[in-house]
Amino acid sequence: MINKIDFHIKELDSMKAYPNDIYYIGNIELLKNKKIAIVGTRKPNAYTKIFTHKLAQELSKHNITIVSGAAMGVDAIAHQSSNNNTIAVVANSLDIRYPAVNKNLIANIEQNSLILSTYKPTTKARAYTFVHRNEIVVALADIVIITQADLKSGSLTSAKYAISMGKPLYVLPHRIGESAGTNELLQNNNAKAIYDIDNFLKEIGIQKKEAINDEFLLYCDTNPTYDDAVLKYASKVFEYELLGSITIKDGKIYLS
Repeated sequence: MINKIDFHIKELDSMKAYPNDIYYIGNIELLKNKKIAIVGTRKPNAYTKIFTHKLAQELSKHNITIVSGAAMGVDAIAHQSSNNNTIAVVANSLDIRYPAVNKNLIANIEQNSLILSTYKPTTKARAYTFVHRNEIVVALADIVIITQADLKSGSLTSAKYAISMGKPLYVLPHRIGESAGTNELLQNNNAKAIYDIDNFLKEIGIQKKEAINDEFLLYCDTNPTYDDAVLKYASKVFEYELLGSITIKDGKIYLS
């Protein structure tokens, strides 16, 4: 069901103009979380795919909500790897699932996370709506990561917004001749490179969780449904909840 947000989102004050209307489907509680945007090319190479996945997965494990634009490529990987802890901002109205290749991904975000749009029903994506979408993605985020972008990539519009808004901007390091857009951001000292994910987490103030050796907690780290967990582990669910090791939210189990 499409709803309209009836409260002020302070992060969007950094935009050139606060949106007149914001529509949503899903869990608006995610807007309260610390948020990091992960965006990039629609045609990522194998290296970018691997590290976009690792970044989104690791950040979401540490209660960081991943923000992206629901496009093919980097955006889709970021959403898919977020453990259903993600916000998608789209360039069309919410009665349209675009791009069609991502319709199942978008449906999952609607059901398990949050999707936003500033467009009234029946509005199709246009060149200017993608630019506006990028501005919202950046404004929502505390930090922006561009994992791959060519010199003429739309992701460089996101970089410009991040710089103008004073948002910390990070990129993956690439070989010469690859991802020329992000390499140029590095060359001009407009972005920092992520050479090691653990070091990056420390740099942005996240204490990496210790490796889990408990079989039940390893299972809970996959965010199973409460019913499945009770069937499989019975009393451990209640024991670990009392200990504060797990929390139950919206019918799923999460590590505390």
